[in-house]
Amino acid sequence: MDSTVIYETKENICFLTLNRPEVFNALNHQLVKDVTSALNRAESETDVRVVILKGAGKAWCAGGDLEELLKLTQATASRRREYLMKFKAMIEKVRKISKPVIAAVHGACVGGGNELNIACDLTIASERARFGQAGPRVGSVPAFGVPQNLQILVGEKRSREITYLCRLYTAREAETMGWINKVVPADQLDQEVENWAREIISKSPTAIALAKKMHNIYYDLLSPSVEIGVEMLTFFWGTEEAREGMLAFKEKRQPVF
Repeated sequence: MDSTVIYETKENICFLTLNRPEVFNALNHQLVKDVTSALNRAESETDVRVVILKGAGKAWCAGGDLEELLKLTQATASRRREYLMKFKAMIEKVRKISKPVIAAVHGACVGGGNELNIACDLTIASERARFGQAGPRVGSVPAFGVPQNLQILVGEKRSREITYLCRLYTAREAETMGWINKVVPADQLDQEVENWAREIISKSPTAIALAKKMHNIYYDLLSPSVEIGVEMLTFFWGTEEAREGMLAFKEKRQPVF
């Protein structure tokens, strides 16, 4: 079986590529586990100074894997909790790895994919990128970054809008809101991300690691809310309402809530 994450290094940069292009890099159990493992590897390699997180194919990450989530709605609570704890571990590793993680976003960055994006230190996006949350539209709710960090980036009212309405926003709109750092033409994305990485590499690695830790303090204070989020989703994904939302999305029809 091909790896769900491609791991490459070049001149102090680790390139991690989400590698499920046939499903727009949807986050299943294996991909979540492999991202965490790849970040642990990057942390252990002293030559790596910056991590760049990319997506194979047409999208960066379209969110949770619908087929797997539908199975979880009929699984035991402990099985749902196991998946959610692994997702939590992935998000926390992105936040707590001592090296900056730059998201190089093209195409869709939605739902759990956007929560992964929010966890990254910096985000540079192609003009073709689209950002959003889909939870309430498909029988779920964001719990791993939107409540803790998105409202800091874009403001509470705008964060509620993004969560409640489940709209898609252009990369330019996301940049204007402070959701992401910069937008570039699609053919310039890789080069611009590497340029930012090189600028970071030219700085003191210890100072960068300490700066990242300091920036994480607010998130760390809110970490108990993530534990609550795990329990909320463990419950919610076991309801008929959640299953109806996911089935309706799969069947391309309006859900009956």
